[in-house]
Amino acid sequence: MTATTADRRRADPDLPAPRGPLSAGIAAALTGPQGTAPDPRGAAAVADPYGEDLHLALYLLYELHYRGFAGVDDDREWDPALMPVRRALEDRFLGALRADVPAGRDIDEALGDLLVESTDHEGSVAYHLEHDGEPWQLREYAALRSLYHLKEADPHAWVIPRLRGRAKAAMVAVEYDEFGAGRPENVHARLFADLMADLGLDTGYGRYVDTAPAAALATVNLMTLFGLRRALRGALVGHFACVEVTSSPGSRRLAEAMRRTGAGPAAERFYTEHVEADAVHEQVVRRDVIGGLLADEPQLAADVAFGADATVFLEDRLAAHLLDAWRGGRSALRGRPDGAGRHLTGAAGSA
Repeated sequence: MTATTADRRRADPDLPAPRGPLSAGIAAALTGPQGTAPDPRGAAAVADPYGEDLHLALYLLYELHYRGFAGVDDDREWDPALMPVRRALEDRFLGALRADVPAGRDIDEALGDLLVESTDHEGSVAYHLEHDGEPWQLREYAALRSLYHLKEADPHAWVIPRLRGRAKAAMVAVEYDEFGAGRPENVHARLFADLMADLGLDTGYGRYVDTAPAAALATVNLMTLFGLRRALRGALVGHFACVEVTSSPGSRRLAEAMRRTGAGPAAERFYTEHVEADAVHEQVVRRDVIGGLLADEPQLAADVAFGADATVFLEDRLAAHLLDAWRGGRSALRGRPDGAGRHLTGAAGSA
């Protein structure tokens, strides 16, 4: 059994509250003896593939590969009893994505659509926040995005040992920037924690999981699913390319939203940092990461396109959730139907 110190336990996030039989079963297994796990059959096969219960259950299993949870032993990360459960949940989610995301597109089509910013801003969260967003909406957005940004670039690092040559060298170069180019104060996860502090939010890792709807959890789970399966390395590259292509214009709008609302210098800096950096990264990813990967493994072209398209599909679902709530004057967070997002807890945790 792996020993944990009192300081380490205090830093680990608490297990979130279950949202149904799947997540309740996983939570019970994680706090039970090694080798305990719920039966993956039955509930997983009929669960909503985009629903609250399935995505919290997946999130619980996936976080074992990042920072884990207070009271859960590190050895549970690769507990053989949990692997069939995770596989069943992943297959349900992945099967739905393959059914719902257009098939047969090549990567030029998939990324080409993203390289031209649409003039129809109806479904754009960044445009809404830039022009009409209220401070409490920016706080909700940051709280939900913290589930990824406090571990920014970590899921994509799993693809590095699965690449070679030009693709690997380019991927490492981009990731080096994401991790602060050797300066801990510039690690993007740290910059996002600084943004959260400017907004009066708790910067503790995983602090806002309980408030995150399934649509937000799904966007985070997707990259971990792609990252943990070597067979989906092409899809992870497609996901990363999609993120880099769309980051610069979206970050420009979000930086303006932070300026307009007086969010603070650190809040503004996180997005201004991404405007320039990701404009360069997008070129490197398209030319060298994707180009190098497909030169070595041309059979992965469809997977790269699928990864990009699946990312867009889930981001569009999250955007619809956020905008529907905000335009109706409601909170987009779970358990806060009356706009109480403006009362999000601030705190002094650390990322």
